[in-house]
Parts: sequence; structure tokens; C-alpha cells
Amino acid sequence: MPAQPPSHSVEPQPLALPALHASHSGSWVCNSDGDVRGVSKGEAVMAVADTPHLILNAPLISTRLGYPDLSGLDLLELFAFVHPATFCVPTPKGLAHALGLEEPADGGGVPRLLQQAAGTLLARCEATDWAEREGAWSTLQSLTRLRWPWAPVLSRHVVRPQKAEKWLFSKLPEWEEHAERPQPRQVAIGEAAIEGQLERLTGEGSERREGQRDYARNVGGIFAPREKRDRPHLLLAQAGTGIGKTLGYLAPASLWAGESGGTVWVSTYTKNLQRQLRSEATRAWPDRREDGTRPVVVRKGRENYLCLLNLEDALQGGFGGRAAILAHLVARWAAFTRDGDMIGGDLPGWLGTLFRSRAIKSLTDQRGECVYAGCPHYRKCFIERSARASAQADLVIANHALVMVNAARGRDHAQRPTRIVFDEGHHVFDAADSTFAAALTGGEAIELKRWILGPERGSKGRRRGLAARLADVASYDAAGGEAIDTACEAAQALPGEGWIGRLAENAPSGPVEALLAAVRALTYARDESGSADAGYGIETEAAALDGDFIERAQAAAQALGAIRQPLIKLGVRLEAMLEDPPDWLDGQGRARIEGARFSLSWRIDTLAAWEALLGRLGGAADPQFVDWLAVDRNDAREFDIGLHRRFLDPMKPFANVVLEPAHGVMLTSATLTDRAEGGPDWPGAIARSGAPHIEVAPRLADAKSPFDYANNAEVLIVTDVKKGDLAGLAGAYARLIEASGGGVLGLFTAIRRLRAVHGRIADRLAREGLPLYAQHVDPIDTGTLVDIFRDDPRASLLGTDALRDGVDVPGESLRCVVMEQVPWPKPSILHRARRAANGGSAYDDQIIRGRLAQAFGRLIRSAGDKGHFIVLSPAFPSRLLSAFPEGVPVTRLTLDGALQRVAGGVSGKTMQPQEDLP
Repeated sequence: MPAQPPSHSVEPQPLALPALHASHSGSWVCNSDGDVRGVSKGEAVMAVADTPHLILNAPLISTRLGYPDLSGLDLLELFAFVHPATFCVPTPKGLAHALGLEEPADGGGVPRLLQQAAGTLLARCEATDWAEREGAWSTLQSLTRLRWPWAPVLSRHVVRPQKAEKWLFSKLPEWEEHAERPQPRQVAIGEAAIEGQLERLTGEGSERREGQRDYARNVGGIFAPREKRDRPHLLLAQAGTGIGKTLGYLAPASLWAGESGGTVWVSTYTKNLQRQLRSEATRAWPDRREDGTRPVVVRKGRENYLCLLNLEDALQGGFGGRAAILAHLVARWAAFTRDGDMIGGDLPGWLGTLFRSRAIKSLTDQRGECVYAGCPHYRKCFIERSARASAQADLVIANHALVMVNAARGRDHAQRPTRIVFDEGHHVFDAADSTFAAALTGGEAIELKRWILGPERGSKGRRRGLAARLADVASYDAAGGEAIDTACEAAQALPGEGWIGRLAENAPSGPVEALLAAVRALTYARDESGSADAGYGIETEAAALDGDFIERAQAAAQALGAIRQPLIKLGVRLEAMLEDPPDWLDGQGRARIEGARFSLSWRIDTLAAWEALLGRLGGAADPQFVDWLAVDRNDAREFDIGLHRRFLDPMKPFANVVLEPAHGVMLTSATLTDRAEGGPDWPGAIARSGAPHIEVAPRLADAKSPFDYANNAEVLIVTDVKKGDLAGLAGAYARLIEASGGGVLGLFTAIRRLRAVHGRIADRLAREGLPLYAQHVDPIDTGTLVDIFRDDPRASLLGTDALRDGVDVPGESLRCVVMEQVPWPKPSILHRARRAANGGSAYDDQIIRGRLAQAFGRLIRSAGDKGHFIVLSPAFPSRLLSAFPEGVPVTRLTLDGALQRVAGGVSGKTMQPQEDLP
């Protein structure tokens, strides 16, 4: 007879096991009796190597101790088992808050906290109201067989249920088919209605913000009926921080969706804004409609969602060692997740990094190998659920790249976006640049080969090549089967495993590898940047190519064409099967073939782009494109080689693919225009919107920020930290963080300098009780690093571009932004071409001002925020100062002067600067 769970909650008792904590400020161990003592790094390593200890975030502790193979009982793993799909900042403070425990006063108190936290989590497993009990016992049996360190401890607290637990794949709910939504009604929403809806969303009686009301009225115009085909209503709306633009566009969007029955797509560049939008949208829409469908759906690319077939492979032996344990913890999460989103959703961002592997990505559909209706989990698939939900939604929250891809290759059951709000609109150019690019590289080619043939022999997991995915089609349709066989035979010409090694040994295999070998040799021969010796990636123009190179390119193009032609024939045969279906083709089979057609279309377009790229080599340059050869490297290790093509102006294909078919589009951002001398540069913003390519004159709107930047912020340009003086740079960062008492976001333009500065100052700051975290140093994903930074006002964070644009930390946790130097554009071949076409140095200045404006925008996020923006650049050009909000005091001064300002806080215009600038 199985044991019964207790009928009452168990009083938590600290777990009597030794515990260890290590930080930059020191290391402490605690014995099973709760006695804590400080130890050296060597003693800490010896202790944990001899006896498993309770620890928090093993990879981070390993980094702090300089001991890469550290193992023990990680509290984060236990938390992920007990509370899957639950947020927790992975720090002692964050764990204490998540479990309702008292925050430790210092590092010495952390080991006792770990014992208390372990006891609390184990007691939760015995409580009658443990919400995540379902499936825990079954998962624990699997984890016991895998020798998970926590399994013997948990086995005494997780009792066997009376009834056998359902396996994950049998208890997940199925998505339901719905009739396709009709075309939206043509409606016009009035300004009075928009204002009324805005008042309801912001809360009746809330402070009236005229800037937000004007902004919302302007947005309403993009939902008016379109007057001419291929001529959408287009609005460029600049909205300063604090204007309330999210509710400003959700008010008219929700009105239009309700009255028309249509779908509004809101596109963002960062996952942080997607989470914010989902939260704000609850003001306008309920979580679910009466029929159970969701009016608001977050939609991401396939590579963001858990693939249930990949998970099944992993659980049944596809993963080994620690990765297998991760798979079972992900399975626990999958039973409780909101939508299966693994990247930026409710899967803790730190879970994958705990296992020091890329296994998380292996559980998503990275290679486009989906078998659609041929998958046994198709009706429960998170990806399909999201796609179908978006077709029924009033509001779809997506990202720029997905909106562009969906507009170009939308599947039948996913509505093409016709009313689109591009929030973070200043990134649309970059997103289009990536979306409409072509890159014939070894990495991309080998992925295509895997998609056609399946993994190479010896690889773990199910072989899912084209022949396996469409075996029934091949057996029924002789022409389709012949096309599959021909494509598989032709795909042998593509690179295979070990291709980089063969190129290094000058022993390429096949025509594509032969071309890549020529690319590699020519790129190294022509390199003049010095980057080859420094270990960085190198590139050279695809120009003045000799006859041998052109011959290799032609041979590679023929090999690619030999793959593309049978794929086209296969697509035709699949289309014929759908038009005249055989008796055995049921609804699931039809869905699988439709999915295969979608994947085929994508691959055929890719091959055509590669052939076009190779076909133009040696001929006259096409002024629409920029072509170059590149060897991509990381710390002197080559990881990809190939040929690249970008549009000189990527907004041309954006205009044709996205704008033309749409009825209403808005691009909005706080930095939509360049803040050049004399006011906003609207002509530049219009040019970067794509409007000139479809001859549409966009409407313009500019809502000023309500924040008092002049009295709440100041810009300090430090003049005595010399460029190239690494010791001086590190010292400046350390002293500024000390003067500010933490709360510093440090932005770097080079990873090597970031690492060097962090290595010099982290221990020093930790001894002052000022934690320092860093991208590319700490084994923590960027989103989690921002969570940690936001959670601790005394912490500071160092990072690169991702932090300049994607951090939203209002309040005390961010009160000082420090840039190591002016963020000059990287002098790449692509940048050189665009610079020449767009005004030379003026183009550079526009990019720099945009980066400075975005970085400054991290500082003041709410009305009560105050802070300093500091640039450690003695030669900061005055022409770039217009990047900052009007009225903000700008001062050139020494580091000592800056330290006095930072220590004294921001006191407004009464300050007496050493040298105020206009």
C-alpha cells in the first residue's frame, strides 16, 4: 500500500547537511550543526571535493573558486523540481524572498540560509497543498536512476501516489481547431472613443496626460480603412520615455479589434518588452474568452518553444549524464508551463546554465526538422498551439523578425499581419537587415544537409531526414519519391561533420567545401585589419576574384541548383496531392504535407539566394547589394566560413514584403529620429521606415517625455582616463561604483576590455559589499543577470550592446550609467558601403547619437529616477551632445570631479559645473 501524504503542512527544519558559499569577497562553509567559518579558496575546494555540500548556482560558485568541476547539492536544481515554471532570482537574496525566508546579512550568513531553504523546499513536498505535486514522484524515480544528487534526499519527502501518475505526454491538453476568422470589418474609430478607452485602461480618475492622449489619437489613424491598394496608412511616432506609449497604442488597438473582429500585431525587439506588453494587455482583454480561446497571444519563432518530440528523445536515452537530468527537470516544467516558451518565457533562464551545456537549445526545433502531423505529439505541440491561437487572437505580441518572416511566408492557418505596431521601431532597420540577408556559410550548409538527410550516422536521436518525414508520400507518388531520392543524392555535395578541420588541412570534400576553402584562403591573404593576429573574425570584399575562385563558385552553384530543382518538383507533387488527395490522406496527413510545403518553400528560397549570390561573383557589382567573404572566429578559433550578401538598404524588401500588403503600420520609439542639431531628423526617419520605396507619405507625431531630465540627470564627460590605459579604466570603474554605492550599469564596446576590467575590480568591490556581475564572464544568461541587477540596489552590472538596448530597471537599482568610450560603429565592409551611400561621417554620427540616446534611456525610467550618465572619453566630440535630452547639464571634468558629483547625487540646475556645455 503506497504511503499517503500528510494531512497537514510540515514545519520546515533546516536540512542538516554541510553548506558552502563563495563570492568575490570570500568563502564560507557551514557544518551540519550550523557552525559557520570563513575559509580560503583552497579550503573551500577541498571541502566540497571531499563531501557534497549545499550550494547555490554551482557554475557561478565554480567560477568564483576557480574550480571547474565543482558539484554538490544545488538549491536551484531543487527549486526547479519543487516549483517548476516559477520565477526566482538565483541569488541568496532572491532565494530567500522566493521562499519567504529572512535575507542573510552578509556572505557568512548564506550557508545557513541554504540549509533553511533546503528544509523549506523539502517541507513543501510534504504539504497537502503542494500545487506542483502531480508527476513529481514519477520524475523522481527517473532522476534516482540517473543518480541526481538530490534524489536520495527527496525520496524521503515525496511519497508515492495512490494512483499511477500519467506520463507528461498523455496529460498535456490538446489544442483545438477553430474556423478561420473572417476578414475584419472596415470600421473607423473616433477620437472620443479612443480617449474614453484610454481613460478606462489607465484608470478612471488617474492623472490626465495630454501627451499620451495626443499620441493615442494619432495611433488611431492607422486603423482607418485603406484608400488604395499597396498604400497602407503609415505613422512614425516618436514617444519620449514616460509618455505611456504602450497603453497609448493598446487603447485604439483594442477598440479596433473589438469592433472589426480583426487582429493587431504588436512587434518588439526585446523579450523584456514582450513580457511588459502581455501584462499591460490584461487591462484591455480578459485572460480567456468564454469559448476558452485567448484574446492575447505571445508568438515567437519555432526555435523558442519546447519540441515535445525532442524532449521524448532526450528522456528515452538521447541525452546522457547531466543533460539527461536537465531533460527530466524540463519535463517537470513542461507540465506546468503557460505556453512552452523556453527562451524568455516561464522556464527559468538560469536552468540551462546550471548544466553547463547547450542541451536547452537541443530541446527546441532549431533545424526545422518538424514532422508536423507525423509527430505523435502534434495535437499537443506548443508551437502549433501558439500558431493556431494567434490566428484567433485580437492581439498578437511578436518580434520584428517573426513579423517579417510571417508576412513573407505566412502559413494558411496563421493570419498575415495587416495592422502592425512596431514598438522599439528604431530596431526595425537592423531586424530587416538580418531577415533579408543571404549567407552561404559552412554552418548554414551543414544545417541544410541535416534537414535533407537527417543527422549523420553515429549521431544520437531519431533520424528525421526528408525521406523519413515523407515516407508515405514517396510510397504513394512515384514522382515525389524520385524527387526526394534525387535531392538526397545531390545533398551529398554539401559540407559534412568535420568540415572546418578539412579546410584547415587544405583537404576539402565536395564542391561547396572547395569553395569555402578558397574563401578561407583569400580572406586570410587579403586581411589588412590586424584582426587575424588578434584572434577576431576577418573579412574581405567579394571583388577582384581570380579565375580559380570563380570556377569554384560556379561548381558550387551547380551543386546547389542540383538540390533546388528536385525540391521544387517535390513541392509541386505535394501541392498536387492536396488538390487531389488520396483516400488515406486524413486531416493530420494534410496538415503534415502543408507543413512540409512551408519548409520546402523556405529551403528553396535559401538555395535560390545562394545561387544568386554565387552567380554575380566576377561580374559587375549590383549597387543594391553588399557582398563579402568572412572567417568567423572566437578567441582565435574558427567556427564558420562563408560568403555574405546584404541589401544596401534593407528597408526596400521590408517595404515590399511587410508594408505593401498591410493596411496600417506604425513605427514608434523614444529614439525614432536622430537628435541632430536643429531638432529631430524626420527625413532620416522616413528614409529608414521604408516609406519612400512604396511612395507613401507617412504621418509624423512627436510626443515629448514628461520627465524633468534637466533636474534629475546630468552627463559627465571624464577627461583624464586615457584611451588604452586598462589599469586607469578599471580604476575609474571601481571608484565610480564605490562612489555610487552600486547601482552602476557599465557599457563596453569590446568584450576583452570588459573581462579585463571585471577581473581587476570584482574582488575589491565585493569586499566593500558591492557585488559586480558581468556578461561574458559570469556563467549566467543575460536576462537573469538583469534580474539579479534589478533585485539588488548595491549590485552593478557590466555588459555590451544587449544591455544598452534591452534593460528596463527603474528605481534605485540603476542610478548611474558608465560608458567606457564613444560607441563608434565597427568599421566593417557593410558599414563602409552604407557610410559612403549615406553621407559619410554624418552617417557615423547618426549611429553614435542613436546609441548614446538608447544608453541614456536606461537611466531615467520613471518620474522619480535620478542619476548620472558618464562617458570615460577625453575626446568626446561636441557634435554628439544633441543625443541627450534638451536641458540636461553636460560637464567635462576630471575623474575626481566626477566622483564628487556621483557621491553627492543629482541636485538639479543649482550645481556649479567646471565646464558646462550648451
